[in-house]
Amino acid sequence: MIQDIINQHKEQFEKVIEHFHHELSSVRTGRANPALLSTVMVESYGTKVPLNQVANITVSDAKTLTISPWDKGQLGEIEKGIQVANLGFNPSNDGVVVRITLPPLTEERRKEMVKLVGQIEEQARIGIRKVREEIMKTVKHSETEGKSTKDDVADAQKQVQVIVDKYNDQIKETAKGKETELMTV
Repeated sequence: MIQDIINQHKEQFEKVIEHFHHELSSVRTGRANPALLSTVMVESYGTKVPLNQVANITVSDAKTLTISPWDKGQLGEIEKGIQVANLGFNPSNDGVVVRITLPPLTEERRKEMVKLVGQIEEQARIGIRKVREEIMKTVKHSETEGKSTKDDVADAQKQVQVIVDKYNDQIKETAKGKETELMTV
């Protein structure tokens, strides 16, 4: 009974971790990464769509992203979308592709990014705590209904804490790796 409740919430833990990784991928390090453009929206035939739905985004080298639109008529809109996203990139259009050369990060900007990673890490920890609270609420509810005992609740609390600790360690390690990557020049 208790194990079923924990297993039902495992997917929620995984969603928190997945969201954490997605948020971290949008934090700019010194290297080019297509995920940096994940927030860019482009006007395409009257509607706003994500950039990756109108073009191929590839990494040319460590500092350059190349955006190859499927429809060459979209080059201007892609450039405009990147500028409107206000990511600090200056796109250049050669008539075939749009190139973005990433400017080097200053020391001050690197420290800001490390703070951002810390905020993203804290949000992930909060998400994990919320799932833990939800599990414990369900377990305590099953106790009040007479489906489980006080010992079951205590065991569940220990099991859930082990799981929470595992996910928190995973979050901490990933964030530490991202911080190291940010501070490496």
